[in-house]
Amino acid sequence: MRVYRWVFDHALARVDAEAAHRAGFAALRTGRPVLGALPLRGAGRPVEAMGLEFPGPLGLAAGFDKNAEGVDALAALGFSFVEVGTVTGEAQPGNPRPRLFRLPDDRAVVNRMGFNNDGAEVVARRLEARRRRPARPVVVGVNIGKTKVVPEDRAVADYEKSTRLLAPYADYLVVNVSSPNTPGLRDLQAVEKLEPLLEAVRRQADAVSERRVPLLVKIAPDLSDEDVLAVADLAGAIGLDGIVATNTTISREGLASSPEAVKRAGAGGLSGVPLRERSLEVLRLLRGRVDPQMTLISVGGISNAADARERLEAGANLLQSYTAFVYEGALWPSRVQRELAASGGSVDTAETAG
Repeated sequence: MRVYRWVFDHALARVDAEAAHRAGFAALRTGRPVLGALPLRGAGRPVEAMGLEFPGPLGLAAGFDKNAEGVDALAALGFSFVEVGTVTGEAQPGNPRPRLFRLPDDRAVVNRMGFNNDGAEVVARRLEARRRRPARPVVVGVNIGKTKVVPEDRAVADYEKSTRLLAPYADYLVVNVSSPNTPGLRDLQAVEKLEPLLEAVRRQADAVSERRVPLLVKIAPDLSDEDVLAVADLAGAIGLDGIVATNTTISREGLASSPEAVKRAGAGGLSGVPLRERSLEVLRLLRGRVDPQMTLISVGGISNAADARERLEAGANLLQSYTAFVYEGALWPSRVQRELAASGGSVDTAETAG
């Protein structure tokens, strides 16, 4: 772990963030046959949630594997579930580059990717092909969002299209209304707009799937406490299976990075360590409000097994990470899974972080 951190800080951090991601992910996919031959790493303790069996509590958040190209390779590294996407109804290139930036002093990332992806039809074909071949025992979630050029008054139809194509191949679906990088998207978090959207996705998923596909919504950390509770009440009222909390933040408060570094990164969603406290606050609000049977997936600022343990103790059923994987390297997910499985109580933060 320390070796990877040294390499990251002295070499990888000097390479354009998106170029480094693309190269690293390509290498991972190329090595999939070798990874596939290895024993499953760090599966942890099994978790039952939403009627599904997860090999362990830690999964990879949406945004890393946008197009379902590396699910099995990522599972081989120790992730118990992989949430692909965000996938939109139509293929789109996303925002102009550069659009991905690191803030190493904060162990954070700023992105304004803009839902760049191959579109629901292509991703559906990829997931269908994966089902026809031997695959890792990993749960695959599909995160869906709004196509940028689709106006808000047609957003429901756009989500329905993605659902129709992707629900048959998803172990669970997540409606993403919380990215800050698609104009107007976060407006859909308002309960009066969110309710008809979620109900339409639920109907469409039921119409095209032989089984009931669990449905969740992903919310932003920037919602007020009152709005978080309103979403929790809505989720219970319409029978959602869970909530993913939280997405990236537009806040830049309390950063250790220099003002110049923050300015260079510019607008977009901030992820990583600075999100830790607010994500934990939102989790606690939700767990205190929703039915005990509702699944909560906590994401945002989980950097080590101690963070993971804290989220589980605060009421999370499952966990996700992305930014820590970037900063800590390929061995990180299996290590966190093993430490969680081995620990019946607290985790030594210093040991985990080393």
